[in-house]
Amino acid sequence: MFSGFRTPRRRGRRWVAWAVVGALVVGAGLAWVVRQNTYALREEKVSLRHGGKLLQGVLARPDRGPGPFGLVVFVHGDGPVDATHETFYRPLWESFARAGYASLSFDKPGVGDSEGDWLEQSMEDRAEETLAAVGWARGRPDVDGRRIGLWGASQAGWVLPKVAARDRRLQFVVAVSPAVNWLRQGRYNLLAELERDGAGDREKEAALRRREVTLALLRRGASFAEYRAAVGDAEGMTAARWAFVARNHRSDATADLRAARGTPLLLVLAGHDVNVDVAETEAVYRAILPADSLTVARYPDATHSLVDHDVESSDVRLTMTAVLAPRRLYTDGFLAAQERFVRQAG
Repeated sequence: MFSGFRTPRRRGRRWVAWAVVGALVVGAGLAWVVRQNTYALREEKVSLRHGGKLLQGVLARPDRGPGPFGLVVFVHGDGPVDATHETFYRPLWESFARAGYASLSFDKPGVGDSEGDWLEQSMEDRAEETLAAVGWARGRPDVDGRRIGLWGASQAGWVLPKVAARDRRLQFVVAVSPAVNWLRQGRYNLLAELERDGAGDREKEAALRRREVTLALLRRGASFAEYRAAVGDAEGMTAARWAFVARNHRSDATADLRAARGTPLLLVLAGHDVNVDVAETEAVYRAILPADSLTVARYPDATHSLVDHDVESSDVRLTMTAVLAPRRLYTDGFLAAQERFVRQAG
């Protein structure tokens, strides 16, 4: 009779034990995720009024010390990028903080709480906006105005040289995956993506013919309606994007690079970059900039975003890494090299 009650009791204890173990495992996992997504930074929301519009951003200072700190001003790539780049910047900010530098980044116009529309900007507009951010930062007592540099990626390659050419007080520039010429970059990107996707010769030829039609329309200032009539399917192109491309498609960094000669520059290049012809970029930078002011860092296993190719090519690995170990999103050695460069510059 009593044995009939003892078995369920033992089973109940076992289930309780397993529940406790499960809760501990879940708790430990959550604690791990929180710890991996916590950074040694003091983040402050800041705002800047420029061109009659209010820009909202983040000033991320080292977690210790009163300053004044050196400062890295971030210049975004293409697209609707917020101040943290959906948290992708925070590992970089932490690396710079270890070198004694704060980081400053603003939401693009029309992104987050920033006013305006980034699609209405030229590369000149973006340069003026960056100069305004640098000027704003020099007025802060917690920023060392003698130790301010720029960090930018991709499309920022047409902005960084403009800013460095006009503000000769800048201490350094970090250019990650920059292109030199908008049109050549677009052709390279088109063919590289077709090659990656296994396109045949006919498909490549058709894409290049379509591109030539588009370029002819841009050269004569055609409207978006004319573009749609000429090419048919717009493939994601909108009227606002067409206006942005029309405004910027003549961009070329060569003249601005010449004007910025002498500012220490770290050029970061990836081995699996389908967006930018890194061989052309390196050749142009080396031809224009003095050898003693240019440092080139190559990451053969990385993509355009400096994420390992094997990670970026798997949605599961990419998501899991972003959640569980966000610092490891970047390819090996990249964060340490960023820290080392700004530390040596300061």
